[in-house]
Amino acid sequence: MQSVFLIYAEFLKMSQKNRIRLMMPYPLQTGAVCRADEAQTHYLKNVMRLKKGDRFFAFDGQSGEYECVIDNIGKKELSFTVIKKAYEFEKGADIWLLFAPLKKENTDTVIQKAVELGASKIIPVKTEYTQHASVKKERYLAQIIEAAEQSRRQDIPTLDDLTTFDSLIKNWNPKRRLIYLNESGDGQTFAQLSDKLSAPAAVFIGPEGGFSQKELEILQKLSYSINISLPKRILRAETAAVSALSCWQAFAGDWK
Repeated sequence: MQSVFLIYAEFLKMSQKNRIRLMMPYPLQTGAVCRADEAQTHYLKNVMRLKKGDRFFAFDGQSGEYECVIDNIGKKELSFTVIKKAYEFEKGADIWLLFAPLKKENTDTVIQKAVELGASKIIPVKTEYTQHASVKKERYLAQIIEAAEQSRRQDIPTLDDLTTFDSLIKNWNPKRRLIYLNESGDGQTFAQLSDKLSAPAAVFIGPEGGFSQKELEILQKLSYSINISLPKRILRAETAAVSALSCWQAFAGDWK
């Protein structure tokens, strides 16, 4: 019986190692000898306990995912060889998420879930009722990469600098549908507007207090905007972001 448990434990160990997946900030190709940075080396060596000869997966956000083998492990640096391509590159649907920055942990949730749900670009927007306009771009970029690694996503969404509501509207390309969530309840549902939800598109989520009346009037006058209302229950901003992206993916994206 003990040997069975030992075999199962070894199986779990190998399964865990095979799930390791890292984003490399440079192009990958079969046969290339590459190096992991200090943080990645620490993760592979000290967290996942990988050794010379062990394998993991790497992707570069543009050419696919590759199986790699560790050649050497130093104190702060690790070298590996790209063995073969495991998966071809797959780009997700062209859907953006626009959101008003929230409290630290809530913004973290929005960033993580937006990546998992396939947002191709994330844009923080300062609206009239935005209470937390501090944007930690370096922190968000790190969260984007980590979420892409964990969700087995191959493309990496871009992250724009913080912009204002007025600047966003002024510079908007009308060829991209702008779907905004209206808490007043006078919009239609995703199901009712399913024939208008094609890509390219963007989902715009307001802050905790929603959009101001002035902002709603501006949005309603835009020829390319879509006025959406979610259920009568009041949703937190981060919940609204997850709900809206999920609905769009179901009706027009890669869940369809």
